[in-house]
Amino acid sequence: MSCSFKFNIIFILHILAATPILSSPDNSSFNNFLDSAKTPEVFNWMVSIRRKIHENPELGYQEFETSEVIRSELHKLGIPYKHPVAITGVVAFVGTGFSPFVALRADMDALPMQEMVEWEHKSRVPGKMHACGHDAHVSMLLGAAKILKQHEKKIQGTVVLVFQPAEEGGGGAKKILDQGALENVTAIFGLHIDPELPIGEVASRAGPIMAGSGFFEAKISGKGGHAAIPQQSIDPILAASNVIISLQHIVSHEADPLDSQVVTIAKFQGGSAFNVIPDYVTIGGTFRAFSNQSFNQLRQRIEQVIIGQAAVHRCNATVDFLEDWEPFNPPTVNNEDLHEHFVNVAVNMLGVDKVDSAMTPFMGAEDFSFYQEVIPGYFFMLGVRNASHKQFESVLHSPYLEINEDGLSYGAALHASLAASYLLKHQQDLHGVERKTHDEL
Repeated sequence: MSCSFKFNIIFILHILAATPILSSPDNSSFNNFLDSAKTPEVFNWMVSIRRKIHENPELGYQEFETSEVIRSELHKLGIPYKHPVAITGVVAFVGTGFSPFVALRADMDALPMQEMVEWEHKSRVPGKMHACGHDAHVSMLLGAAKILKQHEKKIQGTVVLVFQPAEEGGGGAKKILDQGALENVTAIFGLHIDPELPIGEVASRAGPIMAGSGFFEAKISGKGGHAAIPQQSIDPILAASNVIISLQHIVSHEADPLDSQVVTIAKFQGGSAFNVIPDYVTIGGTFRAFSNQSFNQLRQRIEQVIIGQAAVHRCNATVDFLEDWEPFNPPTVNNEDLHEHFVNVAVNMLGVDKVDSAMTPFMGAEDFSFYQEVIPGYFFMLGVRNASHKQFESVLHSPYLEINEDGLSYGAALHASLAASYLLKHQQDLHGVERKTHDEL
């Protein structure tokens, strides 16, 4: 990902001139959230929670101990919650219990990786690791909960805290929505740590920020036989090789060069001997795009190319897009009004030079996008770069990932401020409208 941290000067002037600074007597306390998050009471507490979760990583829909830690801390804070939601998920709330409702989301699951960093709180579970920072996400959302609870009497509505399972495959966000847990929510915010971004800096943009993604697996069947007599066989390896080459032509020769797309083959399995042509070959991979239209077109062409090219080589092919195992992630698209709100809050808290409001989109995927399909949503990156950062090693989904825990304070404070100031700003929309309790909470 490339982040310049440079504002267009016209945009800066617009923000400073047209967007009010959050300094009125009613919400001045919201500007002190960062100070609150940096106090030993809050910061050390967040660090201890993060390390506890880091030591005991759990995969998607298996986050039972993580969920227990969350519920225990919410109980101590006197924050009501609903559990289970989507198997292991927890949905809590702080505030009046009445509308408007704004949500903050943290994902909980780890990755099936062996941690290679030697430190006191290294994963104790072989083959599992929090290599994407979800342990930090949970800690920061709990930190925001603690801060918001301290200011609950000033909250003009309800903050819904979503501790979500199974972001790393399994569509945990979709399950949260399917269970109706966010029925009355009018906006949702989420963040992700960025180990390449300095502490105290954030990056995001309006519009597409991450790609939609899907997976596919194809079985290409021929007729096996002796490698010395290929004319008596129908070689699926030859067919699969041509399929892979043809798939690359979809992006290079069919897609608009200004519309970024990816088709990658990452799996090729076939044959087990040097002198035997196998009966079939299995290939698989991922495809990604920044719009639903481009994504759906890619899906259609992938299936056509695999079946068509296999037929050219006298083979049969079947294509499985694995939607039962891994639902397609839509593109992550940030709401423009919420972008203005985010920039306003972040600039007030961090300073203009610490906010990149026009970061370069990247082809990674995030199931936060499921929320954005039904609720105005906003997703941003939070700097947690370690002083000993090693390029290409301490990155997301790396067994060498290390983060600077000082970033936890910034994430908690931004979470809390984004939610509290959003509710204050939207309370006026409810004048003359009957208020309802949140049925799901």
